[in-house]
Amino acid sequence: MRTNLLLSLLSSVFLVLSSAALGADWPQWRGPNRDAKVTGFTAPATWPKELTKKWSVKVGEGVATPALVGDKLYVFARDGASEVIRCLDATSGNELWSKKYDEDAVRGPASQFPGPRSSPTVAEGKVVTLGVSGTLSCFDAATGDVVWQQKNAASHPQFFTSCSPIISSGVVIVQIGDEGRGGIAALDLATGNEKWKWTGDGTAYASPVLLTIGGMKAIVAETAGKVVALSAADGKLLWETPFPKPQRGYNAATPIIHGQTIVFAGAGRGTHAVKLEKQGENLAAQELWTSPDNSVQFNTPVIKDDLVFGISDADKLFCLSALDGKTAWTTNLEARGRLRGYGSVLDAGSVMIALNPAAQLTIFQPTDKEYKQLAGYKVSDNETFAYPVVSGNRIYIKDKDSVTLWTIE
Repeated sequence: MRTNLLLSLLSSVFLVLSSAALGADWPQWRGPNRDAKVTGFTAPATWPKELTKKWSVKVGEGVATPALVGDKLYVFARDGASEVIRCLDATSGNELWSKKYDEDAVRGPASQFPGPRSSPTVAEGKVVTLGVSGTLSCFDAATGDVVWQQKNAASHPQFFTSCSPIISSGVVIVQIGDEGRGGIAALDLATGNEKWKWTGDGTAYASPVLLTIGGMKAIVAETAGKVVALSAADGKLLWETPFPKPQRGYNAATPIIHGQTIVFAGAGRGTHAVKLEKQGENLAAQELWTSPDNSVQFNTPVIKDDLVFGISDADKLFCLSALDGKTAWTTNLEARGRLRGYGSVLDAGSVMIALNPAAQLTIFQPTDKEYKQLAGYKVSDNETFAYPVVSGNRIYIKDKDSVTLWTIE
């Protein structure tokens, strides 16, 4: 009896310690709440000179950010003529299962990125992916078995599909179609059956986020030429504002939710903030500020302590006030990639973490006083467009065709 009790206690302690060592989940693009905030991360008192490489595995081409849930890492990529979702052991990199399906190749100027752009989303025991030509798939997270799949190859944006699906209360919400014939759709996670569809504007390259105001749940999205808020229950339009793209630019930055404030940005149009309030069955917006500085193209900034940190379309790391939009500082990135305006910034508690296409991982202080770098690491010999996935002391990096686990030791 005592032996069984002791074993049970030891098992419980082991599970708690293992969970702490593994760190927090990153189940979708931009993290648990789609806000690029890393939870439970403790920065070292002194950053090491180098990170420690634990493993690196070839997984196929693509710029989709992996999803981390517990001890499993889900990676979505292209393998030959197919798109493939792989489930890896997050500790060893060993493949646990993989499923693939044939998908048309990326054509034209976009073919320099042949693999998926959309990150997998893991929730309620399912993994949902959105392929370059619009194939929406739902897999069993434990086995990889196909739950349902829908082909939507007849319509996709000019540079192919980039929206990362969101799952909320048993519903998959995704931006589908192209710039002229697109929309936002909600499907039942268990069956794939359509629950509602909004077609008030086409689709570009951003992803939807969830906003809750006064008990009302809304889907906020940057479309081909607008920023909209839709009822999560039935897709009813609650609020919209025009946000047309310039001649040489794209709507690719996802709106940022900061309480009841929405911060949105685009190439050549600066950064904007509006506060939404419930007005009957709709939402009304109060414009807070517009900053003409630091326009973003393929980067979605992050808000930390009323400060906005991001990477501009001129390849500058910047900090501005989330209260009035005034620029606090800008700095050139330490290493520049061949393409401007790409990169990602994470809020990791006491530090900020940035990764650019030149595979330069930069650690800096979250302050508006000045830019202060704490550490910098080269994390790949290839370009890196996906977000780094940070959990505990682990940093997963997806480059052109591989995933690598680095640790802070």
